[in-house]
Amino acid sequence: MSETCNIAAILPRMAAERGEQIAMRCPGRRGADGFAAYDLTLSYRELEDRSNAIAAGLRGFGISRGTRTVLMVRPSPEFFLLMFALFKLGAVPVLVDPGIARSALKQCLDEAEPEAFIGIPLAHVARIVLGWARSATCHVTVGRRWGWSGRTLAQIETEGANAGPQLADTASDEMAALLFTSGSTGVPKGVTYRHRHFVAQIELLRNAFGMQPGGVDLPTFPPFALFDPALGLTSIIPDMDPTRPAQADPRKLIDAIRRFGVTQLFGSPALVDVLSRHGEKLPTVTRVTSAGAPVPPDVVARMRALLPEGAQLWTPYGATECLPVAVIEGRELQSTRDATEHGAGTCIGRPVPPNEVRIIAIGDEPISEWRDRLLASPGVVGEITVAGPSATDEYFRRPQATALAKIAETMADGTQRIVHRMGDLGYFDREGRLWFCGRKSHRVRAAGGELYTEKVEPVFNVQADVRRTALVGVGAPGSQRAVLCVELKAGTPSAKRQQVLDELRRIGSAFDHTADIDTFLFHPKFPVDIRHNAKIGREQLARWAAKELGAKA
Repeated sequence: MSETCNIAAILPRMAAERGEQIAMRCPGRRGADGFAAYDLTLSYRELEDRSNAIAAGLRGFGISRGTRTVLMVRPSPEFFLLMFALFKLGAVPVLVDPGIARSALKQCLDEAEPEAFIGIPLAHVARIVLGWARSATCHVTVGRRWGWSGRTLAQIETEGANAGPQLADTASDEMAALLFTSGSTGVPKGVTYRHRHFVAQIELLRNAFGMQPGGVDLPTFPPFALFDPALGLTSIIPDMDPTRPAQADPRKLIDAIRRFGVTQLFGSPALVDVLSRHGEKLPTVTRVTSAGAPVPPDVVARMRALLPEGAQLWTPYGATECLPVAVIEGRELQSTRDATEHGAGTCIGRPVPPNEVRIIAIGDEPISEWRDRLLASPGVVGEITVAGPSATDEYFRRPQATALAKIAETMADGTQRIVHRMGDLGYFDREGRLWFCGRKSHRVRAAGGELYTEKVEPVFNVQADVRRTALVGVGAPGSQRAVLCVELKAGTPSAKRQQVLDELRRIGSAFDHTADIDTFLFHPKFPVDIRHNAKIGREQLARWAAKELGAKA
């Protein structure tokens, strides 16, 4: 019989070794000073015992191995207890970003066709009023139940009390979760996670960043806190709206960091920017990890200045479909800043072993089988692909999307593996470092050749009054007009726009690949993704630019 493969399998050992250690603290009550009390806690023993009780109660209610279960619960002890209970059952949690458009959220839930729905009262009201997850027949309410069918979580936990250890003997290839992408480049897609993918991610993260048990983590993207118990860490769930990291209150984050001696934190580039601008030193933090989009060089510099000597700032590269793929530390990233600002792209470091990262020639058609002739010439920009233990193998019930993103590769011993096409463009330099040049779908296909966002925008972002820029194409592919959308820093007067425009033209003229860009449009505030608030909504900007220019995007 094969060994059980399950991210929750480590909880009994952690409970035995670290029973009294706090596994997680959540904000809870708010004091007179406006700061959270962090009085909602779970020890490792409580996480193990209570998730066992909830798992047993859910099984008795009809949620069992393989049951696709929507989970719409705010970051709280209940969220983490439910996630581990579902893993223990071998049920399949379905997670969708709550901030996406209602129509997209309904489409995601319709595709997932869940059999159970667990949520706070507001989520159940939306389920009933908006027709979400009509396929679900088991309903569990986290909080008070207002007349709809089902049980409350409190009832479920009581019914499963004293049932003892719960852990399904899940196999590595069994479906573990259905995680929807952020939909930053279209309608979100459900990524099929198998138990082996989660287990592999734990090992990759532990080895890539040297994580040791006993640390204190501030994961500002709550799903990442699920990794902490397997790593022996204490999670401090921050007092913030996780769907709006750019609007986080840095004082509340710093209060948590100080009070609990946070040693590491994870945040999107937008959140790291917020912290770095506040300017307060973070003497206990020895590791910062930022992902979701390229971290601007000035943000890296400001954040590093707040950390103690020897602290590390990592910017891992990856996606929902495969994480982590490559990593780079802030010092090395800063050393590549000049190259980035001269059009080289953004350095994202070296592949995380045992990932195999290769660059293939740019194309928009499906590739069914791997052949070495797909490879791009060394140093030439192509599409980034990765094969490795955390590379997922399909989108749930999206065969066309799967065909566009997955390549079957037959190995020398006859076994097969999946190669994931990242949808990103890049190349390797002579030192074996990977450089990111932008999304494949965002490349501008002009008559004179192709332009890539991350090779163009950093060139112009050096202008003192510019907050950020976005390259978009207007017109038919092959004859697109390259347009640079410009967002100015807050407080820049309108009267200064002509001066900024003249400087941007001068900056662009210094480089061959940007010299022909002659259309600049000022935009009040770029649209960004709802998950990290860092990925620019270039599709929306392209439509806006086309309208401004009286053309079709």
